[in-house]
Amino acid sequence: MNQEQRILILMTTTEMRRKGNRMTLYDLVNSLTSVDEDKTIYAKRPWQPGTAVVVATELDEGGVPDEAAKAGAEYFLEVFLANDVLKGWLSSLDKEPTIEEKCLRLIKYAEEDA
Repeated sequence: MNQEQRILILMTTTEMRRKGNRMTLYDLVNSLTSVDEDKTIYAKRPWQPGTAVVVATELDEGGVPDEAAKAGAEYFLEVFLANDVLKGWLSSLDKEPTIEEKCLRLIKYAEEDA
């Protein structure tokens, strides 16, 4: 990731936080290990660190829970899977990535592998 991309991500994240109390992917990733692993992450597209997310219990019958649907969010990843993806990725790195880099890794996984 080059400097220009980092600046864009930081600007987007800051802008999303100013729009209210909603949780962003950045906020969630920053505290992911404290989130109930039985929950599912729903995110509004386009997926980026500043994307609004909803963490909710997946419906038994499938589909998107009402609170996620009202936010215009769709399935992103289960919390346990997001934790597993980051743990596996972190074990192969020499340094701790930034929160933005962790977000981008989860987005890549959700788009390509989930």
